[in-house]
Amino acid sequence: MPQRPKIVHIVHVDRLRSIVNDGYLWCDEMAVKRSSPGTTIGIGQIKQRRLLKPLLSHPDLRVGGCVPFYFWPRSVMLFVISRNHPELTYRGGQEPIVHLVADLRRTVQWAENEKLRWAFTLSNAGAAYFEDRCSLRDLKDIDWEAVRARDWRDPTVKEHKQAEFLVESRFPWKLIDHVGVMTETIRSQVASILPADDPRPSVEVKRSWYY
Repeated sequence: MPQRPKIVHIVHVDRLRSIVNDGYLWCDEMAVKRSSPGTTIGIGQIKQRRLLKPLLSHPDLRVGGCVPFYFWPRSVMLFVISRNHPELTYRGGQEPIVHLVADLRRTVQWAENEKLRWAFTLSNAGAAYFEDRCSLRDLKDIDWEAVRARDWRDPTVKEHKQAEFLVESRFPWKLIDHVGVMTETIRSQVASILPADDPRPSVEVKRSWYY
């Protein structure tokens, strides 16, 4: 397990301006209510299921009521996007997808100060069944080897690689430390969107984070 685990949210670059302007990433439940602008990159059927799926650690909180993060770049979802999966409405490929990276422990501290709940899952929170936890002591339950795996053809590795970190309702832009992009073109686009004042996350081309 990393000493300072990072969490990663992927989003289409055309959503970035509204995130910066709002000061928050919003959960799907709130994004629908707010009619948030920008391209949706998820699979609609799974997003609908997440809106209804409760967490075991917080039974009155739905997965779709949380902002989701992975624990590592090169998520399975990004692979699905790169291959233009037939259930995806989005067909723009992986180049416009950016990685927003934050520190897990700082996030937990912020959420608890804001009286917002958080949890993490041991597999895909969009699946019919998953386990979740809400104590940092239980981070050891995540299969970190699977999370870091580049070869996830084994079904168990694939399942565990999709572990998620979930934050109730919203996530503040100010906690984003780093933005990873696929190409210099997207790096320039992101840099032009970010405000000039501090704090400003670093933006780097991270080709190894993509398929």
